[in-house]
Amino acid sequence: MWAKGTDNLEAYLLCLQSKEQLNCWSKDALFRARQLAENAIALDPNYAEAYCMLAWSYWFEVPLFLTKDPGQSIARAMELGKKAIALDKSLGYAHSLMGYMYILKRQYDESIAECEQAVSLEPSSARAHYFLGVVLQYAGKHKEAISMTKEAIRLEPIPPSHYYDNLAASYCSTGQYEEATIAGNKAVQIQPDSLVARAFLAAAYSLSGRKEEARVEAEEVLRINSKFSVDRWTEKMPYKNEEDKELIITALRNAGLK
Repeated sequence: MWAKGTDNLEAYLLCLQSKEQLNCWSKDALFRARQLAENAIALDPNYAEAYCMLAWSYWFEVPLFLTKDPGQSIARAMELGKKAIALDKSLGYAHSLMGYMYILKRQYDESIAECEQAVSLEPSSARAHYFLGVVLQYAGKHKEAISMTKEAIRLEPIPPSHYYDNLAASYCSTGQYEEATIAGNKAVQIQPDSLVARAFLAAAYSLSGRKEEARVEAEEVLRINSKFSVDRWTEKMPYKNEEDKELIITALRNAGLK
């Protein structure tokens, strides 16, 4: 009722296209997403959601290893997220964004509070529930993370791959390895070339003792990125409990990744 949005149809369409590009998780798509968001802002400088898309484009530099200064990229993303909230406090997506940025800074209470605010503002939003599920997973609240992520999947008619990535990771953390492989396979079916989906599926197979299937998924990870490094990939995972991260690291190494 109170959301501001934009009256500029072209800006709205550019923002949708930016979101779609971000979901591709690739270098070229990232920079297309940034340009689209910047174009939307040029058309409507008060369009809060466009600032969210622009913020995500800076955060994506970190997991895609496109920045020499991850701290600077995250700081820029937070700056843009705060701008979005200043423009529209009712925008749940902006609070989800800030919640995720806080988790990267290991500020767990602030992160959960922001993401809970997003769900409160947009109770029917799949992505608000998804982000709350993500920060709960990193904060060590795995059962709650599973519940929130499953709710996100229920709310989203065609859920993206990363919803199942988080579900697989949460199931791994609770020892539900068979459920983790099911979620991981759904992620891979949606996006076969997702390194994240393949890596979590490899970990799930490894933890469930299915060594041959884990090895096959590890080969897929290397097909997507021949320079994949377990340490480099997992160092960006802001787990509150170190044993949660070690679980994934050990599983990936047992699958044959280095």
